Amino acid sequence: MYLWMKALHLMAMVTWFAALFYLPRLFVYHATARDASDEQAITYFKTMERKLYRGIMTPSMILVLIFGGIMLYLVPGWMSQGWMHVKLALVALLIAYHHVCLIYLKQFAQNRCTKSHTFFRFFNEAPVIVLVAVVLLAVLKPF
Repeated sequence: MYLWMKALHLMAMVTWFAALFYLPRLFVYHATARDASDEQAITYFKTMERKLYRGIMTPSMILVLIFGGIMLYLVPGWMSQGWMHVKLALVALLIAYHHVCLIYLKQFAQNRCTKSHTFFRFFNEAPVIVLVAVVLLAVLKPF
């Protein structure tokens, strides 16, 4: 059962990260279209952002947490290991990042977002750092 949970956890994680990378990229394009007053593109981005967040990103996050939780239930000894504490802290940061994306999504939907496309280019890079750290922790299990 553990290997099935691990496989499902990894599939959900890949999907969640794909969305965590793509939504802020849509924000970059949305901010660029906003600055150019391209109403047709703005409408398109609002639709894409909403569908990505609600249809892919959030369900993937929930599945990551469910399958990860089941794995912790099956191997409770991991909770006594330092690498797992760091990994879970990073997952908490990802969940916060996920919700910050929702804040920006709502601001864009209401035409209230004032962040620049440059801001979102940097914002888009944050999950990369977390991904590298989480994978290294899960594979190497240091500490």
